[in-house]
Amino acid sequence: MASKSEPAEGKGSFRPRLQGHLLSSTLLAYLRNWNAYGYQLVQELAKAGLPAFDSATVYRTLRQLERAGLVSSFWDTSSSGPARRMYTLTKAGEGVLSLWVDVLSHYQSVLQRALRAYEKQDPKVAPPKSTRSKPPADDVAPIS
Repeated sequence: MASKSEPAEGKGSFRPRLQGHLLSSTLLAYLRNWNAYGYQLVQELAKAGLPAFDSATVYRTLRQLERAGLVSSFWDTSSSGPARRMYTLTKAGEGVLSLWVDVLSHYQSVLQRALRAYEKQDPKVAPPKSTRSKPPADDVAPIS
């Protein structure tokens, strides 16, 4: 089902989305540097230039991360407004984030090679050129 910020699925409507493990690892990375409210994290994701997505996905992912023990939360009542849930990275979350940094670094190098191949800049990725000018007689099909 499409949200307000996503088009309905159909021909020509494909849009990449940040979700799943990529969203989780991105949230963990933000929380490594500072504690944040869900709304602040949604804003940071938008400032990073990510495609529009349903912010409820961020809150759902934060709850999943908390159930997994990767983040913890507490109610911040220090501001003059209503209490807000503040999220912080746990030691377990730090460990998972470290693993994800390794995985994403590897994916980054794979994607860079793929982009160079796409742009025809990386001869290592292109299929080898044949050195044979004509096929040997064994490769020629008989004429019937």
